Amino acid sequence: VATMARKSATLRCFHKWMERTGLVTSNPMTLIRSPKQPKRLPKAITVDQIERLLAAPDTNDLLGARDRAILEALYSTGMRVSEVVGLNRGDLNETGECVQIRGKGKRERIAPLGGHAMAAVRNYMKLLTSEKSSLPSGPTAPLFVNKNGTRLSTRSVRRKVAKYLVQVGLDPDISPHTIRHSFATHMLDNGADLRSVQELLGHQSLSSTQVYTHLTSGRMREAYDK
Repeated sequence: VATMARKSATLRCFHKWMERTGLVTSNPMTLIRSPKQPKRLPKAITVDQIERLLAAPDTNDLLGARDRAILEALYSTGMRVSEVVGLNRGDLNETGECVQIRGKGKRERIAPLGGHAMAAVRNYMKLLTSEKSSLPSGPTAPLFVNKNGTRLSTRSVRRKVAKYLVQVGLDPDISPHTIRHSFATHMLDNGADLRSVQELLGHQSLSSTQVYTHLTSGRMREAYDK
């Protein structure tokens, strides 16, 4: 169904372009409706599983401390993987305990870092400063770096997450994006309003955030019954 919808949308745009440029006089694709696709609910994991994952890296060495900081930042803010690897040192506000995120469409947002996430980032920064003192430390320098001192890639983060999932006995097919889904679900489960979660996730439309309400309907029924 998804393939059919994508192809019909492509043909519709192509015929619109031909009509605009005068290559055709009518658009036959206006008579064809796109197939309705079932909504895919985002997958989330439990708070207990998240805690096991966050505790997996060994924070006594630099790379382990970095991985813990990345995992904590992902869960604390609901960032996308591309957003976390795109962070620069100047994006971190230690005094305000928050981080500036550059999202899709060059939209920027400020997200608070929880106490655990802030402590993990500070520990990583302390080790990074002592072990890699020769690295650039200006505001545009990457926050999370690989062993060579250059910016981490999204692929590297996905590999790290898969490694720690196996380490704690969880499904390695769980993606870093699942951490984002879990952040949103746990926020709503604990009483956050949809508009705030929309802002934190960086969704342009509230309809993108509303999908999470399906995951929390069980909790709402429990609250209603009480």
